[in-house]
Amino acid sequence: MSVAPTKSISASTRLGAVFGRPIRHSASPAMQNAGIASLGLDWMYAACDVSPDVLKVALEGARAMRWIGVNLTVPHKLLAVPFMDLLDDSAQRWGAVNTVVFEAEDDEGLWRPLGQIRDLGGPLRMRGYNTDADAIVRAIREDLAIEPRGARVLLLGAGGAGRTAALRLADEGVGELWLVNRTPSKAEALARELEERFPAVHIGLGYPASDVEIVLNATSLGLKPGDPLPVDASQFSLGKAFTAYDMVYRPSQTPFLQAAQAAGCRVANGLGMLLYQGAAALELWSGRPAPVEAMKTALIQEVYGQRA
Repeated sequence: MSVAPTKSISASTRLGAVFGRPIRHSASPAMQNAGIASLGLDWMYAACDVSPDVLKVALEGARAMRWIGVNLTVPHKLLAVPFMDLLDDSAQRWGAVNTVVFEAEDDEGLWRPLGQIRDLGGPLRMRGYNTDADAIVRAIREDLAIEPRGARVLLLGAGGAGRTAALRLADEGVGELWLVNRTPSKAEALARELEERFPAVHIGLGYPASDVEIVLNATSLGLKPGDPLPVDASQFSLGKAFTAYDMVYRPSQTPFLQAAQAAGCRVANGLGMLLYQGAAALELWSGRPAPVEAMKTALIQEVYGQRA
């Protein structure tokens, strides 16, 4: 477990964390602790290496220790769904959980986030949310300066992150959405779901013959040195894409983004998505507007080693 403390920890300090594997690359502690400090909260946020086979145990442990909440990253976003006591509309709509809020009953017997009330020591329940979906659309708009609506999109990856991105982009009204996944059956299943839920969007399997406005990497390829490119250059030239977005943010310039930039694409990494999903999570836990600029400054310092 890694943590970047910004103040002293006392017996009254409340805890939160991100669970994932791998996790050492995570910039979430730097971002969330900066937001927590700006809000003046006696909280601390860490990063925990949690394997998929013990995810349920880890969540129950966080509940038992009365944490404020948990973020979930690869590979837990789909796995966590059945472990929740209830799902927010966002998690139900996008079919994945990346933010867990522990709720308790307040003085009036109403269930509320534990981070917003006096802890009476009663039972807690886990409510699952998805803050990724809106974050990816906002990041594409702001970081790539392109409008997803009506765009032709090539999506690489149909796992937890890819599925959420596909559903949200289809809901946003992209014109065409092409799906590529290492396991074709997973892309085929997602395509069937998309065609049923969003019949106005053209869904394609494999690489398109035409140009695309956006190519989006929703795989974890690029996270580790030596990873192959997430795109098969023999089947699709990055020169046929106008922009490229990589959900991986560390390293900040992945081989995929380097290749896309060399091919003339406007590019962005996943830092914006991380920022906006994290800010939304902090608002759910605290009930207060997130200090987005402070969180952004901390992220830039953590990932790029420079001030915003």
